[in-house]
Amino acid sequence: MVAYLGTQSKAYLKGLNVREQIQEREKCTLCPQACLSQDTRGRKHPSKPCQFRTPFQRDRDRIVYSKAFRRLKHKTQVFLSPMGDHYRTRLTHTLEVAEIARTIARALRLNEDLTEAVALGHDLGHTPFGHAGETVLNEIVPGGFSHCRQSLRVVDFLENGGKGLNLTYEVRDGILKHSKGFGEIIPRTFGKWAVTIEGRVVRIADVIAYLSHDLDDAIRSGVIEEKDIPPECVEVVGDTHSERTSAMIRDVITSTKVVDGKMHLNISPHMYTTMLNIRAFLYENVYRAPQVHNEFEKARKILFDLYEYFLKHKDSFLRESRKLYEEDVLEHMEKVPYERMVSDFIAGMTDRYAQNLYSRLFMPSPLV
Repeated sequence: MVAYLGTQSKAYLKGLNVREQIQEREKCTLCPQACLSQDTRGRKHPSKPCQFRTPFQRDRDRIVYSKAFRRLKHKTQVFLSPMGDHYRTRLTHTLEVAEIARTIARALRLNEDLTEAVALGHDLGHTPFGHAGETVLNEIVPGGFSHCRQSLRVVDFLENGGKGLNLTYEVRDGILKHSKGFGEIIPRTFGKWAVTIEGRVVRIADVIAYLSHDLDDAIRSGVIEEKDIPPECVEVVGDTHSERTSAMIRDVITSTKVVDGKMHLNISPHMYTTMLNIRAFLYENVYRAPQVHNEFEKARKILFDLYEYFLKHKDSFLRESRKLYEEDVLEHMEKVPYERMVSDFIAGMTDRYAQNLYSRLFMPSPLV
């Protein structure tokens, strides 16, 4: 670090462009286990390096400027089309995951740019109506449906006129292997764990974010009250959104160790048990609560009926899908099974788009 700040280093940096200077700083400031941007495994389609941004910074920007990212603001997190302005959407969830992930990455001296890119892209393939939408598509689409795989499909194939965003291997891997539903927070199977520590941080940050903010939204909505949260959980993480988030972040940072040159991202046993208990509480008392579940059943019917309708009416599908995708994307989509084209279209919808389309297709319109 001292050498980096010295006169010789400053003179050396003058001969480098901005990107190269950033990459030199990475080598001096990041921990040995961090993924340096200069060491990326690269992209599927090689591209000329940017003078000002590292590969991971470019990935972050490509994700933020994508249409799929913008649509996240009108996709459900937990509460279907909430009237209140302060409930989380899929977009605000994504931003909270990115903030938590960067906090952990910064404390551990990991690559924040890689961490942020994975976090911002992890839910791009999420369906309308949250996990209810994912569940119904998984039931009816041949071969099943997973928002993790769909997020990768979005960045590889559906964005940018069918060309995809051409992201780096490390960002794509992190997007594919982020947390999923009731699965393990820290997977025991190596293949389910991201190849970079940064990707693994995002998996844990995703869980921390929804455990805390879903409780917050559930209390705000009246589905549960603060006193309903198990006291043994409150004792560990506190009773406010800020306290819960900070406690889980702090535990990850202090529990993570470097052994024999390898960083082991970890959660203390007591905190891990608490996080599992909070998740079980959410599933039982929030996600399956009548106020939430009954609305999701309506959402399931909307997506099921749309899927069945478009399977039988290809002309209508092509006409409607042009409103969401460019001609180039549709041309590329025609190379895949028609059922996959329809599921891509439905997965890309926002909540309100799906509701309005359903109303237009299935509800009678009065004559004027």
